[in-house]
Amino acid sequence: MGKFNLSVVGLGKLGVCTAACFVYKGYKVLGLDINKKTINLVNQSKAPVIEPRLQELLDKSRSNFRATTDSKKIIKNSDITFFIVPTPSKKDHSFSDECLKAALKPLAQDLKNKKAYHLFVIVSTVSPGTIEKKLIPLIEKYSAKKLNKDFGVCYNPEFIALGDVINGLLKPDMVLIGESDKRAGDKLEAIYKRVCENKPYIARMSIISAEIAKISLNVYVTMKITFANTLGRVCEKIEGAEIDKITAALGADKRVSPYFLKAGLSYAGPCFPRDNRAFYIFAKNCGVDALLSKATDYLNRFYVQYTTEKILKLVKNSKNKAVSILGLAYKVNTPEIEESVSIEIIRRLLLENKNIKISVYDPLAMENVRKIFGERIHYASSIDHCLSQSALWVIAQPHPEFKKIHHLHKKHLKKQKRITIIDFWRHLEPKKLHRKVRHLRTGHFHGEINGNRNRKS
Repeated sequence: MGKFNLSVVGLGKLGVCTAACFVYKGYKVLGLDINKKTINLVNQSKAPVIEPRLQELLDKSRSNFRATTDSKKIIKNSDITFFIVPTPSKKDHSFSDECLKAALKPLAQDLKNKKAYHLFVIVSTVSPGTIEKKLIPLIEKYSAKKLNKDFGVCYNPEFIALGDVINGLLKPDMVLIGESDKRAGDKLEAIYKRVCENKPYIARMSIISAEIAKISLNVYVTMKITFANTLGRVCEKIEGAEIDKITAALGADKRVSPYFLKAGLSYAGPCFPRDNRAFYIFAKNCGVDALLSKATDYLNRFYVQYTTEKILKLVKNSKNKAVSILGLAYKVNTPEIEESVSIEIIRRLLLENKNIKISVYDPLAMENVRKIFGERIHYASSIDHCLSQSALWVIAQPHPEFKKIHHLHKKHLKKQKRITIIDFWRHLEPKKLHRKVRHLRTGHFHGEINGNRNRKS
């Protein structure tokens, strides 16, 4: 096996994209994973996960990106190793470091026989204090080497969103580097100066500072999302209030910025909910009561129930007790359903009303959802098919495909005397909808939802 510049341990949703970006920018990368199917696909230059642009980059990788299940090849054949393995939440909401330790131990043992300096880069999200208290001692123990002499360590978490990972990696707003010393930080910064297509702010600091910065940034974003949702709920009570114009005005102030300031459904996915809870526990262990993050988590859960109750009231007054839901993944352009609001809504609908008929459609997430609900719900083959199953339509994602409702709804009005659309992201244009369509938008006054009362849509 030839010499590689970099190695990536963990070729999951983020790891394989990170490796592909490195290769795209001229590095030779060796990947390591325990999943043989993933290894075979990577070595055939085929994407093992669904992610926009990933296959495009793999098509250009050729022999510069190879993968193996043999950990003994990593230290020998590369100088810098990125660890991108799962760190699942424990019962107390802190992050488990078991997978990281399992991945590090054999590599640390192999480092014992290497004379050259090696840099370990931890990308996986960890609880603050993990790297210096647990991981560095583990490397020193099994390698019999000394930190900052024989090896260096950096914490380099990435701030990306599934469905836009490649763009997030190539054009980040900020690169966060927690470094064991300047030598380690310099080596990592040089890589990003080559990889990034923009000129992001490179934030270099101590490892513990970077660990805190990672989860605190996500916690701040969850607070911003929750504030927008609270504001949206207020606007629903006040006739004439326009949520999007209000948040646009707030976002125009440089102290606020418009990003993630949009009323809609609760935040979800594999990062935001768990990072917020982990921060609260971390702060508690430091003797600080992080009331803001605790309240944010409470409100986020509350809004899921609030949303479900809206739908239940409308289902109760419908003839066939049916609802059609568009959008199942936690966000657009990914099959990921972890902590998806749609999934939680469906679960609660089935629990509250055993007779309810639920039809669903999502461009990517259908099979993942089927693993949860089996035959308890109906899986539509298209948007049109999904909408044909009821007179109550829920738009749970602002997916571009869902705008097809604009030219589909008149067709379905021939069968249904009246159609109600719950448009959580204000995705549709009211002027394009027939007068017989009851269009309920989050953040807009619509009176009481009971029977046919609906003073204003």
